[in-house]
Amino acid sequence: MKVLEMNHVKKSFNNASLHVLKDISLSVSEGEVVSIIGPSGSGKSTLLRCATLLTEMDSGELIYSGECAAKNNDAGKAVYSGKAELKKIRSIFGLVFQNFNLFPHYSVLKNLMDPQISVLSRSKEEAKERAMVLLGKMGLEEKADAYPCQLSGGQQQRVAIARALAMNPLILFFDEPTSALDPELTGEVLKVIKQLAEEKMTMVIVTHEMAFAKAVSDRVIFMDGGVIVEQGKPEDVFENPRMERTKQFLRNYSQQ
Repeated sequence: MKVLEMNHVKKSFNNASLHVLKDISLSVSEGEVVSIIGPSGSGKSTLLRCATLLTEMDSGELIYSGECAAKNNDAGKAVYSGKAELKKIRSIFGLVFQNFNLFPHYSVLKNLMDPQISVLSRSKEEAKERAMVLLGKMGLEEKADAYPCQLSGGQQQRVAIARALAMNPLILFFDEPTSALDPELTGEVLKVIKQLAEEKMTMVIVTHEMAFAKAVSDRVIFMDGGVIVEQGKPEDVFENPRMERTKQFLRNYSQQ
């Protein structure tokens, strides 16, 4: 089953003078882990923002599990579904940001419980039980009463992942989940994502961690200049890239 379909997505900024996404199409199947790599400014994060309804596409089609979030009108402009439909679609995905986006004035437990109660109408008991199970999974159950400022960056990101999982999404998006962390803390977050991959969680990961993308992904997409230059199995893209631009990017990356 296809969890996500994006067809012919285009997005420009600055009164259409800056074309950030130029006719991008991709789909993600249930249980698949897709990593998106590419240089800064290639459109990776904008693609993720369009997929998660944070940025509106200029044109294109966005479908989650057969539910249409947006499609083109006769003039070729993207038209979005109504409020109720979009609310339903938002419950299908979760998003983990690079700078955690936890509520600083809420405890860790409250950060995990509140969205479950307000969006999924779970009881406090249910929400707490789910939150504690996930904190246990992240190795953070003893931090339930702590506040985000009392945690390391790696711990905050693991709380953010737990918060996203608490909503039972069908697909989880990560926008450079380790870019705000130092190398020591990066490993603990990548370990959690790897565990989720082993559990067949459907994920789309924008990342600069090449070794991680190679190890964890079913498919790797290389973007540059607002287009998908190349995609395929990790071993093909990393070890035997077909496109010259991909080769150049990976060469430059290995020299850093």
